Amino acid sequence: MALRIAVIEDCGTDADYMERLLTEWARRRREGIRPERFPSAESFLFRYDEDKAWDILLLDIEMGAMNGMELAKRIRREDESVQIIFITGLPDFMAEGYEVSALHYLIKPVAEEKLSAVLDKAVCNIRRGEKQLWITFDRQTRRVPLRRITYIEAQKQYVAIHTDTEEYRMKASLTEMEQKLDERFLKCQRSFLVNLSHILEIHSDHVVLNDGSKVPISRGMAQTIGREIIRLF
Repeated sequence: MALRIAVIEDCGTDADYMERLLTEWARRRREGIRPERFPSAESFLFRYDEDKAWDILLLDIEMGAMNGMELAKRIRREDESVQIIFITGLPDFMAEGYEVSALHYLIKPVAEEKLSAVLDKAVCNIRRGEKQLWITFDRQTRRVPLRRITYIEAQKQYVAIHTDTEEYRMKASLTEMEQKLDERFLKCQRSFLVNLSHILEIHSDHVVLNDGSKVPISRGMAQTIGREIIRLF
């Protein structure tokens, strides 16, 4: 799955430059990326409220009403794993960076070789620090982080694997999938496995996920789901 990278920068020229460096790094490393640009901390937060599945933040510190350090502190309240790389013209905020576990500071103008080295380290951290599932579909094989899988549905000899951005259809049984997952996943109905960390609401016959999806649950399962969410999170 392509790395989701946010470039949060209020200077259009600097954002253009960072995107060019990202594209060149991805080409050399043969790495799939999905970069998106945001002109302010506020614009990223608006998107983040709806979609929290980001891998790397390239974050300018000196912005408008909300600076990059304030944004990083907000993000860290919910996400300990996203890789934060600060981009700044001044080193004044370096001490505060330890509070938000920033991966690195890059001083403008950013040198290509320095950004490449930091991105390499970020990718290493991402892939070392989280469990992933290998998915085979349409003669392709892809590695998907478990945190991005929202639910899995049995469909005869296949399973539909739903993520926060895509859906994959793979030849396998639900039991086989269950053995490859971790304790975040619960068999909530005969044909469904749900990622408890994505549940927003619990009803008597279904759960609502944070992307709006509704997943059916067996009778009496609501209490079990509630208990498991409390235990895990």
